[in-house]
Amino acid sequence: MLVDFNTLPEASRVWIYQANRSFTEDEIAEISSKLDTFIENWTAHGADLQAGYQIKYKRFIILGLNQNLNAATGCSIDASVHFIQQLEKTYNVDLMDKMNVSYKQGAFIAYKSLTDFKQMAKDKAVSKNTIVFNNLVANKAEFEENWEVPASESWHSRFIK
Repeated sequence: MLVDFNTLPEASRVWIYQANRSFTEDEIAEISSKLDTFIENWTAHGADLQAGYQIKYKRFIILGLNQNLNAATGCSIDASVHFIQQLEKTYNVDLMDKMNVSYKQGAFIAYKSLTDFKQMAKDKAVSKNTIVFNNLVANKAEFEENWEVPASESWHSRFIK
């Protein structure tokens, strides 16, 4: 059952998929429509899942699930991963690679491989104050508080001296 992401409880589980490029306005409209359909039909052992989503900065798909109502199961998680993989194919975009880093560079969102980000930290091209996206947050409360943070407050800090 599709609900507004903002109405989900803070304990709701979140999954964040970052794209290796920005989506166009047309792609965002299409992806939103596909997400609406997917979530409306998303179930766990036949029970509806209460979920919502956001698309942020034309680059991140954030999927939230109220597990207080019905918890995700292996099959329902597999279904969501398959859905994201279909988006990857349809839009020729990488959404599943967790070994990449997104960060703010002025008004823009930059996307680098972890290796490149480490080198940039070594070269002091990014600092502890660089705003990074911590896609490892587990729930909506963490997403709201700790997703978009200075590198010094994220797992990225290990690379910045």
